Amino acid sequence: MGFAALLWDVDGTLAETERDGHRRAFNRAFRQAGFSAHWDVDRYGDLLAITGGAERIGAYLTSVEGQPPDPKRVAALHASKQRHYADLVAEGELALRPGVRQLIRAAAAAGLRQAIVTTSGRGAVDALAKQLFADLLGAFDVWVCGGDVTRKKPHPEAYRLALELLELDPREACAIEDSSAGLKAALGAGLPCVVSLSHYSAQEPGERFAGAAAVVDQLGDGAEVLQGPPCQDGRITLSYLELLR
Repeated sequence: MGFAALLWDVDGTLAETERDGHRRAFNRAFRQAGFSAHWDVDRYGDLLAITGGAERIGAYLTSVEGQPPDPKRVAALHASKQRHYADLVAEGELALRPGVRQLIRAAAAAGLRQAIVTTSGRGAVDALAKQLFADLLGAFDVWVCGGDVTRKKPHPEAYRLALELLELDPREACAIEDSSAGLKAALGAGLPCVVSLSHYSAQEPGERFAGAAAVVDQLGDGAEVLQGPPCQDGRITLSYLELLR
């Protein structure tokens, strides 16, 4: 089977959104609600073990208050956080990671199909896309977001749904992720996966990425391959991804 598609994670993969976007948006939402919580960079890294923004809020409130919070309160905080995230994106606080734009363009030029596969809400992804890569939106055939599935990463449901919508066998595609949870989701769907380490995932033990086809520090010029075949072109190209399959 030929190489036919790239499936992109969003947070940490396309942009450093967790540290510089979502974390700050949560803190703005907490302040607006009069809640004293503040998630610093390290604390938020610990909380990333919980996938999904609403789930993260609920788990945190349960831990500090000793009982599960009212779901309406969680929903209100999460909605506020989403609005603040959109504001941060609109303020130009985020940028695409190195090599992302080039690889999306190369895949589109080569006729590969592309999909967004994320646990984030569609609104957050839409805000990011319109600000950072509005000119590339036509390159994506499918978006699978957190609200489209019942089980979020590391469960493979989102990737399985994307493959179903694309009508592709997993052997025809490659996933690009940044975290061990995302890698587990991709592998669970039968996809080869390249991990482009983000700020947070770079701090995870290397053994968590044992199943990756390759682990790199970024996709752009000067990319360092930490696990997998050497990259001859100094950046992650379609030829390199084809080699990994």
